[in-house]
Amino acid sequence: MGMFYYYDLPETEIFVFDEFLICQIYEGAEIHPDHNSKLNEIIHKHFYGRNMIYISNRVNSYSVDPLIYVLTEKIPNLLAIAMIPGSEIMRRNAEFERDFYDKPYGIFNNLTEALEWSHGILKKSSKHI
Repeated sequence: MGMFYYYDLPETEIFVFDEFLICQIYEGAEIHPDHNSKLNEIIHKHFYGRNMIYISNRVNSYSVDPLIYVLTEKIPNLLAIAMIPGSEIMRRNAEFERDFYDKPYGIFNNLTEALEWSHGILKKSSKHI
């Protein structure tokens, strides 16, 4: 991994790398579909014309409106979502949320597993948007 960009937003911090971004949402945050506007802006700025993966490192407890995934899957160059739940409850929530997202969606035990899966998804897709 080379250089990365960092965003400290009101509900989350985002680390942007060459082929993916890692999102860590803050404790107690409530994530609604309007959260996608800032995500779209960041993806457009850093990944315009290139495919990418969204990795959620769930180290904190927060709530997600699952309808956000209906909008998120419409981001054309977002190929997949990888979840890294920090607890069994977070894992069950991620499994529930998976039903609202129609692109590849993986749940992993750690960042290494999520990155390996992400690189595989990106390798399969040589398409540039």
